[in-house]
Formats: sequence, structure tokens, C-alpha cells
Amino acid sequence: MKAPLLLARGVLSSVLPFSLLVCPVDAAPAATPALRFPDRLVWVFGWNLGRDRHVSEVEALLERAAKAGYTGAVLSAGLDSLGRQSTDYFQRLGEVKGACDRLDLELIPSVFSVGYGGGALGYNRHLAEGLPVRNALLVAAEREARFEPEESVGWRNGGFEEHRGDRFPGYGFHDQPGEVSFADTTIRHSGEASIRLENFTSNPHGHGRVMQEVSVKPWRCYRVSLWVRTEELAPTSGFQISVLAGERSLAPRTFNLPPTGDWRQLVLVFNSFSFDKVRLYAGMWQGRAGRLWLDDWSIEEIGPMNVLRRPGTPVTVRSEEGDTTYVEGEDYQPLEDPRFSPWNVDHEAPALRLVEGGRIKPGQRLRVSWYHPMLIHDSQVTLCMAEPELYEIYDREARLLAEHLQPKRVLLNMDEVRMGGTCAACEGRDMAQLLGECITRQVAALRRHQPEVQVMIWSDMLDPNHNAHGDYYLVQGSFAGSWRYVPKELTIAVWGGELRESSLRFFADAGFPVLAACYYDADNLDEVRRWREAARALPNVRGFMYTTWQQRYDLLEDFGGVVGQP
Repeated sequence: MKAPLLLARGVLSSVLPFSLLVCPVDAAPAATPALRFPDRLVWVFGWNLGRDRHVSEVEALLERAAKAGYTGAVLSAGLDSLGRQSTDYFQRLGEVKGACDRLDLELIPSVFSVGYGGGALGYNRHLAEGLPVRNALLVAAEREARFEPEESVGWRNGGFEEHRGDRFPGYGFHDQPGEVSFADTTIRHSGEASIRLENFTSNPHGHGRVMQEVSVKPWRCYRVSLWVRTEELAPTSGFQISVLAGERSLAPRTFNLPPTGDWRQLVLVFNSFSFDKVRLYAGMWQGRAGRLWLDDWSIEEIGPMNVLRRPGTPVTVRSEEGDTTYVEGEDYQPLEDPRFSPWNVDHEAPALRLVEGGRIKPGQRLRVSWYHPMLIHDSQVTLCMAEPELYEIYDREARLLAEHLQPKRVLLNMDEVRMGGTCAACEGRDMAQLLGECITRQVAALRRHQPEVQVMIWSDMLDPNHNAHGDYYLVQGSFAGSWRYVPKELTIAVWGGELRESSLRFFADAGFPVLAACYYDADNLDEVRRWREAARALPNVRGFMYTTWQQRYDLLEDFGGVVGQP
């Protein structure tokens, strides 16, 4: 989309009805104390309705919720990929809807994630946001051109073979040699030694890390591999492999290590962006117990692996001198990776196949540019919000949602959008405005097929106290001010494990209806009580949602009692 569809606090009249933009919906009617918080919702998460038992398990939860005074259920179960579902799925979905109707619970579908790909990624994985590789070197042979790295990154002692006592040359530091970090010549993945990290509590921060700085070429893709072994490690969530440039994290990945496990290889990729030096870290942060071994650590520049192919991620092939741009189909075949998957970064990059009779000759050095996706944490793949095909999918799914469920309300899963502004479709865009445009178009798609539907949304990407700011993960640009570009009648589901009073107040004072999405798998409801007290002092708060990401529903009834008080 070349021209932005949004203006400050509004959109072009040709896109949305005027009432969507300028007629805020009042908060809950204040008829009686019992209606002060009319919404008492339960987040139904972790069932994809792929099996018959999922229906019975969800129905049992709904029975409990209804008895405890809940008014609705927000269902996350592949409801934005209805065009790809089976007949059995729709039968199960119908049974869940029937249970809600019987129990007088409003069924609220949860749909349209950009930060986590959602159903759209199932239709086209190439809709992932792309990071640019610019002018990488490929050298032509008879029928193909293959990537060649231009220079070494200067990585040293990755096998930890070289050591003087418990000190390892080549590394910028490793924490407390001889106390936290040790040379281990008995347990190693290969060679004669590994590095062992333990005694984390002897470090004031629980650190047990090793770091090396290396040189990289800007706007290139690199792959990092590391072999890891664990023994009674706690907490396993404290383990990280990090790639930092300045204060920016270029590889925000997490790995699910077992507390005790034999050697396993961990692999990640990162894009160097505009940086020419990066620092690679591995080890423990806030470690409490156990031991960790690292060995055979490597880094390499890689060629066109997982090349994205969509209008917003063009591939360009030029001569090294830059005076000739070659043409796809005439000089070379489409550059495509037959093993493409954002989740598979440990395979060989394909060659660029040449067209017989084309202008590229054996021995030529080519400068090739492309875009690749990026995996964040353990599975997150972000979509490009500026690619037109995305909205075609949303429109089809909105139609199917209206046909099968006719919901009165829908929750947009527009949380944690951790990439953007990097591919040709969205580069240079105002990211706050682009996010607002995406949300507004999602609302328009839903109302195109069901004009009266009300829309809820997770709060974080619109919240200046949360994620609506600059320097956010791999985003180029800032989400600051994003709340100015969305319909004012959106109900904002403010979420978090701890009380976010400033967030509740921000949206309530701005005139948005507000839902407090609290709980978050705690062992008690102390924090929920604080959420409730904060909500009582604010206008526009509609109610509360029992929000679990671990299917912990043991406090469901008690939660209903706490938030159901007038």
C-alpha cells in the first residue's frame, strides 16, 4: 500500500463508515451496582478442537464458568483459519457454540494475530515480515551461482580447546574463571575441552556467561550454532544465546532446555542490520543451581536460505560493478528455497539457477539482495502489515466467522508485534500509523460481514506504558502514538501478571471501554484483588477476564467471586 489509509485519529471516509471513527461507545451502563462490571469473561485457551475430547473438556470448563457467574468465553481455537478447517472441526465448533447458548454464555472468538502469524501464515508463509540481505556475493558457474562469504568474522576458540587453566583466550570475558567458569577436559562434545559453568549463586546476579565480539558485514544474514549439555540446571529459562549490537538485541531467541540433558545443538540466525560488530553471549542469567556445558560454538555468514517471495520482498541480482541488473526468467530462475520454513534455519542455502542463453556467464561475481524471515523467542513469526494479500485473507476469514458463529463481539489478537518496517512493503512507514491502519482494516473486514459486531483488542501495542514505543525488538521505527489511529470504540483488554494501573487509567481517561485481563497463572488472587480495586476508581471499565496461558483453571470459581462483587 503506497498511500496511507489513516489520518490522525481517523481514516479516509472511503475506507470505513463515519460512525466507526467518531462515535465512541459509552462504557457499561450504570443502572445498578450489579452492572458496574457487566463483563466477567474466561479466556479459553489451549484447545484447537482437533479432537472430540477437546469439546468435552471445553464444555466442562464452560459449565464451571456459568455456575460461577461468568457472562462470556473468549475462545482461541484457530478461528482465523476457518477456510482451512475440516468438517469435523466445524461440528466440534458447533457443539461448543451450542454449549455457550445453552449456558447463556456469550461466545467471543479470538482472531487475527500479526505478531504470531495467526491463521494468515497458514495460508502463505511468505507473508512473514522480512529482513534485508543486501549485495551478498554469489559466483556463477555453468548452470548456477552459489553464495561465497567474503571474509571471516574472526571467530576464535569456538571449541574451547585453547585454555590456560580456566581462562579461555579469544573471549571478551567469561564470568569468574575458576569459580563460575571452568575448563572441562572430561565432559566435552568434541575435541579435548569444553567450558563448564556452575556455582551461579557466587555471582551477585546469578550470571554464568561467556562473550566474544566479532566483525560482521552490515545487512547480511549469519547463523550461530552451539552445543549445550545440562545437569540439574535451574532455572532453565535463565539460559540464553544473545547477539547484541550496541544495546540492540539482534537475535531475541529462547530455547527450551531440559534441566538435565545430553549434548544438543542449538541453532539461530540473525541479521546484522547496519552494524559491523556484534557481541555473542551464551550462558546463564539469574542462575540458581546446576551445571551447564558449552562446546563447538560457531558463526558463519549464510546465503539465500528461506528467501521470502512476495511483492514486498523483491529479489535483485546485479553485476558486481552494479551497472547491470539481471532479469528473473531471462537471466536466472526464481530464487526460491525448496526447504523454506521460518522455523527451519539449519539447512543449506539453495543456488541461484541460471537460464541457458542468459547474460550471466561462468566466473561472474554477482551482487544479490533478498529478504528472510526471523524467528523470535521459540516460535514467533511476525506478519508484514503492509502486504495487501494479508487483508484479502482477513476479509475471507471475517465472512466465514460471520457465517458460522455470528458473534456479537470479537477479540483481535494484535499483541506483541515484534517486527516491522524492514521489508520493501513497509520500510520507511510510520509504524504507529501502519499498526493503526492494520487494526482499523481488521475492524472494517469484520463489520463488512457483520455490521453490528463490537471489537475488543489486547492493549500492549496501543499502550505507551507497555509496548507502544520505539526500540521494540526488531522493529525499525516506533509504535508511539499508535492509539491515535484506531477506532475509539475498541474495548481495550489491558493485560499483565502484575497490576497495570497506569495502563487502565490511560485507556479509561482516553475514553476507550476497558477490560481488565488479569490473573496470569498465579498461585493466588492477591493481584486480581488489586486490579479490581484499581478498576473501581476508574470510568469505562467493563469488567474482567480470567486469563491463563497454562490452562490453570483451578481458581476460576474464586476469581468469579472476587470480580463479581458490586
